[in-house]
Amino acid sequence: MDRRSFLAIASLASASVTLTACAGTSSTSTQNSNGSASGGDVTELTWWSNHPGSSKDIETELISRFEKENPDIKVKLVDAGKNYEEAAQKFNAALTGTDLPDIVVLSDVWWYNFAINGQIANIDDLAKEADVDLSTYVQPLYEDYAYDGGHFALPFARSTPLFYYNKEAWKKAGLPDRGPESWDEMDQWSSKLGEANPDMKAFGWGDAVDYLGWIFQGPLWSKGGAYSDEWDLKFTDSKTIEAVEWLKKVTDEKEGYSYVGNDMAMEFSTGRAAATVLSTGDLSGVNENAKFELGTAFLPNPTGDGACPTGGAGLAIPASIDKKRQLAAVKLIDFLTNDENTAYWSQNVGYMPVRSTAVELEEQKKFMEENPNFATAIQQLPETRPQDYARVFLPGADQEIGGAFEKIVTNRDDVTKTLTDLQKTLQAIYDNQVKPIAKS
Repeated sequence: MDRRSFLAIASLASASVTLTACAGTSSTSTQNSNGSASGGDVTELTWWSNHPGSSKDIETELISRFEKENPDIKVKLVDAGKNYEEAAQKFNAALTGTDLPDIVVLSDVWWYNFAINGQIANIDDLAKEADVDLSTYVQPLYEDYAYDGGHFALPFARSTPLFYYNKEAWKKAGLPDRGPESWDEMDQWSSKLGEANPDMKAFGWGDAVDYLGWIFQGPLWSKGGAYSDEWDLKFTDSKTIEAVEWLKKVTDEKEGYSYVGNDMAMEFSTGRAAATVLSTGDLSGVNENAKFELGTAFLPNPTGDGACPTGGAGLAIPASIDKKRQLAAVKLIDFLTNDENTAYWSQNVGYMPVRSTAVELEEQKKFMEENPNFATAIQQLPETRPQDYARVFLPGADQEIGGAFEKIVTNRDDVTKTLTDLQKTLQAIYDNQVKPIAKS
């Protein structure tokens, strides 16, 4: 059963079986708390965001542009939390009441929870009614939100991991000005980096909160492992165990060359590590904060068959708010992600432009020529592949995976036992919450 077949089948049983850790229930009453009295014009829209990539100022500018073109509508930007998880939890809690936003940022591991439960709207239907053209969205990113014959979010802060490296540290170590072609090559380079740069680690990994479960998919895939093959969990497969044993080895405090930090974007920027893997959404902040020349590269990919996951977040619309608010909201999303604005967003934050036509803008072409680090993510798109089901479709799996890795690298727990326990936990989630729906 492929991803979209599962989601279509899941919709048939979503009324009776919950495929999510979310506890909220969608309110069926008309929502009118944001200046859109039933039967009247929409005068105010509310946008809940965690400000991906520290982007609040950029979001505020986009709102200013919208209000200039739509002077009769005000947009209220609300802090929904410091990360995607907090934003999803705030939205989930709000579903039990009447104070809902008009658009909300939902990440790759959260949007479908709400879609399956009928709590976010089919964007395709709204776009058709509002005369909004969706054809220019980057199709692989747009299709990530496919469910039950429609799409339930639109791409916004979309990202891939990138390999970030300190060019000055690289030069001191006598390394070529590029990222490693494989993690084995990074292993070989680590001793030169350590000798030439004794005050920094050769590499740094983000912790579970810093999306280690997302980032490690690339190295895992490149070493032949996986979290799952569709719904067949692979945590106890020999290649997966071998790859995580490697992670444990390279993070050993005495013998390893890397460490795990809780804010790798800042730690890398301040020179604690010579290299790291971060989201494209971190690029603007690192570029601004780093006191050294920055380099970016594709994730090491020796096999050539895709070793980079997509990620990031989209914008969704609550299913139970007033229809006029929904139609106004889809027009707002269309504006926030049009060619000019997605290019502006990309240039100032680091996420990929989500419109295929945006890269043809002369300003965008010039920007990428002058800032090659920002072009890396776009050039790496052909190397990406969909994330493993185990992380993005099993409720709570991202936290479970990241937490298991933290036990291994921080507490030095046994790899095989930890991954066996993890597989049992995720298999139980599948058996209890997913399998009954898939059988329906």
